[in-house]
Amino acid sequence: MAAFPVAPPPAAADDEIVYESMPCIRIYKNRVERYFGSEFVAASTDAATGVASGDVVISPNVSARLYLPRLGDGAAKLPVLVYYHGGGFCLGSAFNPTFHAYFNSFAALASVLVVSVEYRLAPEHPVPAAYADSWEALAWVVSHLAGGGGDPWVAGHADFGRLYLGGESAGSNIAHHMAMRVAAEGLPHGAQIRGLVMIHPYFLGTDKVPSDDLDPVARESLGSLWRVMCPATTGEDDPLINPFVDGAPPLASLACGRVLVCVGESDVLRDRGGAYYDRLRASGWQGEAAIWQAPNKGHTFHLLEPSCAEAVAQDKVISDFLNS
Repeated sequence: MAAFPVAPPPAAADDEIVYESMPCIRIYKNRVERYFGSEFVAASTDAATGVASGDVVISPNVSARLYLPRLGDGAAKLPVLVYYHGGGFCLGSAFNPTFHAYFNSFAALASVLVVSVEYRLAPEHPVPAAYADSWEALAWVVSHLAGGGGDPWVAGHADFGRLYLGGESAGSNIAHHMAMRVAAEGLPHGAQIRGLVMIHPYFLGTDKVPSDDLDPVARESLGSLWRVMCPATTGEDDPLINPFVDGAPPLASLACGRVLVCVGESDVLRDRGGAYYDRLRASGWQGEAAIWQAPNKGHTFHLLEPSCAEAVAQDKVISDFLNS
């Protein structure tokens, strides 16, 4: 996403507005106008870091941008981070300048192979389309265990003993549901998820938490957004947006051995992320969980202020997690 949205046009009078979150998106009854996150930048080799990027088409609906750090050893095996971008299920792209710059920097720092997934956006493709696409991307990654071709970077450099899922905001929600689907169905070729990186996760619930009061207007907008993104939802206690309710898959079955939750102290979703950490630890899940909080920072601050001290610190925490 661009660091700052472009100035949107005035609302049109010829169509009903269903939802808007300005200056990012305006959803009319019959069309969608996005002012943020749809810019495209081509894959390249980054001059500053030496990180190479390349695009792959996985299926008619799913593609990805891969990031390979500069290697001293041409046969090196690296941790793999399958990453799902955020944007409330309706904004953002694996190919936009903000994520491209972020992963050029992060892949160099962490020395990881990143698979940044491009999935279909709501409301044109309502949730759960994003989950279906994200699963297809994960299945494509692990298909390289069978040998016989595929992407040369994944085939040549992926250490499948260090396979991680991650995302920010709605992308964290997706990563959680991918790990739960792995628990229910498994992955081909005996693949397993080593860990989960949950950055500012987008979860809701009808129960009130203290961080709701940090910005009541934003909190209400997040609830309205969910209902538009997933028209078939039962509301904020739908297991797709509230992983703690009856009917949600038990957290104890989460199919990985390690979880890192990152939250921002000033984020209205802070305590939903904190609850994920607390509930997971209390669930009987047998893995190791950690939580890290950025002081005085809001939702996805690291994408808007990538050079601030807190963003640098958060990246270091995630890098250490992926390499430990």
